[in-house]
Amino acid sequence: MTDQELQQERLHKWHLDGVPVRTGEDGAAFLESVGFCLLYPMRPAVPVPTFVGAWVGADENLPTFQHAYADPRAVDANKLMVRLLRQHAAYEANLFDENNAFLVAASVFPFFYALVGERNPKLAPKAGPRAEYSQLACDAFEAIHRDGPISKPKLAQTLGGGVSVPALDHALQQLWSRLRITRVDYKTGEGAYWDVLYRWAPEAVREGMGLSVAESLSALVGKYLDCQVAADQDDVENFFSHFVSRSRVREAIHALTAARELSYLRVGSKSLLQVTPAKTEHVPVVRRNSPIARRVPRQAPVIRTPEQ
Repeated sequence: MTDQELQQERLHKWHLDGVPVRTGEDGAAFLESVGFCLLYPMRPAVPVPTFVGAWVGADENLPTFQHAYADPRAVDANKLMVRLLRQHAAYEANLFDENNAFLVAASVFPFFYALVGERNPKLAPKAGPRAEYSQLACDAFEAIHRDGPISKPKLAQTLGGGVSVPALDHALQQLWSRLRITRVDYKTGEGAYWDVLYRWAPEAVREGMGLSVAESLSALVGKYLDCQVAADQDDVENFFSHFVSRSRVREAIHALTAARELSYLRVGSKSLLQVTPAKTEHVPVVRRNSPIARRVPRQAPVIRTPEQ
């Protein structure tokens, strides 16, 4: 495979080849195909698809979150994202940047929860000198648990008039980063609505609680490589270092390589990791009995016509 062929495969898989994602059904199918994506591009770039890119159908002059409010393409993509959140076809996590949604497909989300979520989510967070939650975060969790789904203005009113917007934002980020809460809706004039995650998505949380870190990481590494078609090991480690230590990622890669779930593909002058193709297939797929296939369902290839 040449570098150009690799890029062409990614463009097709990420819907950057002139075939945009516009309907809720298309959006859900796109997320299930790639597994996860950012809403907007980031600087420096993170090697994953973007939802706004799939909406536009191209990768040129895409808006970042700083300019999204003034770009109608970003506004429309955001509306479709909110629809997918409402339908539980997508989940949102605060894993890269609080201003740039990291979207995860429904079938993949339990694995992310196993990496970063609380093992006992019904236990209320506690504040303290060594705790990762502030007292305001604990108070916010209690209010969201009691009154949610709730908008941020309503939450600020519930917590008392002395709470500043930056302080409340920081408290919400503390809870969101551990998947204690999640944004579940958005209404003009009121902003985002928050709810406790285990109430909003009980089945996904319950499944994530039952998964080990090693099992989840192996499944996610495989899904990431399937999304990328092929990738350098350093890129894989860099991506997952946002959630777990690089040593754990390395161990997962070595275990999957030893089990022949992963193999190397020559692309130009480089050797890149890929999901080992099944012998009876012509495209990279996860073998039926692999740890990856048992956990992350793969979507059958979709043949898209120009009319679609």
